[in-house]
Amino acid sequence: MSNIGSENIIEIKGIKKCFDDFVAVEDFNLEVKKGEFVTFLGPSGCGKTTMLRMIAGFELPTEGHILLNGKDISILPPNKRPINTVFQRYALFPHLNVFENIAFGLKMKIVEVTYKNKSGDTIVRKEKLSRKEIREKVKRALEIVDLEGFEKRDISTLSGGQQQRIAIARAIVNEPEILLLDEPLGALDLKMRKEMQLELKSMHEKLGITFIYVTHDQEEALTMSDKVVVMSDGMIQQVGTPEEIYNEPSNVFVADFIGESNIFDGKMYGNKTVHFCGTEFKCMDDLPVGSDVDVVVRPEDVEMTTVENGQIKGTVTSVIFKGMHYDIAVQSGDNEILVKSTKSAVIGESIGLNIQPEGIHVIHSETNVNVYDGIITAVDKVSFADGEFDCNITNLFPSAKIENNHLVDQDGNKINVSGTKVTVKVPVTAPSMSDDIDAGGTNGHIISLIYKGDHYRYIVRTKSGEDVHLHDQSLWNENDYVSIIIPKDSIELSLKEEEV
Repeated sequence: MSNIGSENIIEIKGIKKCFDDFVAVEDFNLEVKKGEFVTFLGPSGCGKTTMLRMIAGFELPTEGHILLNGKDISILPPNKRPINTVFQRYALFPHLNVFENIAFGLKMKIVEVTYKNKSGDTIVRKEKLSRKEIREKVKRALEIVDLEGFEKRDISTLSGGQQQRIAIARAIVNEPEILLLDEPLGALDLKMRKEMQLELKSMHEKLGITFIYVTHDQEEALTMSDKVVVMSDGMIQQVGTPEEIYNEPSNVFVADFIGESNIFDGKMYGNKTVHFCGTEFKCMDDLPVGSDVDVVVRPEDVEMTTVENGQIKGTVTSVIFKGMHYDIAVQSGDNEILVKSTKSAVIGESIGLNIQPEGIHVIHSETNVNVYDGIITAVDKVSFADGEFDCNITNLFPSAKIENNHLVDQDGNKINVSGTKVTVKVPVTAPSMSDDIDAGGTNGHIISLIYKGDHYRYIVRTKSGEDVHLHDQSLWNENDYVSIIIPKDSIELSLKEEEV
């Protein structure tokens, strides 16, 4: 039976966190209900732990508010919040036994106790917990984590999984309203991690309190959560149930990060009809005809058949046995398609592939054109995205031409263009990358890459935070420092309104 209440216990409103000039979390808005198991999921450096630390009180937000039961706790110290945290490295005291580790916080806890004196007056006193109360609370915490009888054991004699349970017991023994868990299973081996996923879910159901969990492991998030918050680059990408996140990703980042996906460039050809991989398919999404779209197809939704009966025809290039299924790669024209099937195939074999409408998820294409604010620096130069590029400015000034390195009008008068503000548009298919840092007009680090069947989609971020979206058939690594080359003819300029 669900323990989730109808009331919000945590409300996060417009949170932003900066470390000097670096923005770690931005525009973070979320509601968490009492008793929910919420997971912050994302790659390393996406801001999920920073957000958790702000909820705990270890970091203060630069902007925004965190409400607990309707009250602002944004600047409240950690020890004043009814919140406990379990860390990845457990932080157990090696010189104390199991009982003493769990009881450590209880021994320092001060509670208000109400008495009535002989006159019948009510007196409120602040007292420490009695030894009996501490013993009972530790015993119950150990029962919840299935470690009864371990009270006198030394920490050094416990396995990694047992130490993790002790860390959880120490956190829940204070009966917090919210339990924060920062990648608590990261130090465990695969088998123990899977067992602890089920244990944590069971503990959550027993306790009935709110869990907020941080991980980069998609399986952990899908297995345990009531609600998943997918993060990237300090921002929320999607919030939903595990089923919604997996089956209805809001963008290609979520589709690529959660599970395995085939992602293709497509175009809407008609009512619930999308074209990709050289073929028209019926789909469940009704987007405007002519829209450029990203098409997401999970490998388990691709069906193998004979060449004659297939919507797509291709050649098997790889077959890998995974125990419960086979991972099969099929090359169809320029596109590589991944299939998950309980049936095997033969490398080099020609086969057909079918995809049912419910197996096709269509998303509006995010960026087909890069758009920047730019400034003309010379008659053949424009500055944008932290760099300077060759360009053709004659289109900005009809009937003008370049003579002797000057722009002149039809009467031969010079036109001063230096400092002119322009809008710059560059199609994502135009830029290319080089590891020769001096080869292009600007430089940056690759912050994202997604395979899209016949090419990779990259995002390169410059020093000041300008993003360059581009396509490339070669595989580069995330965080590679590259130079961006943009052909002169691919740069489209238009005057800003104030310049017209």
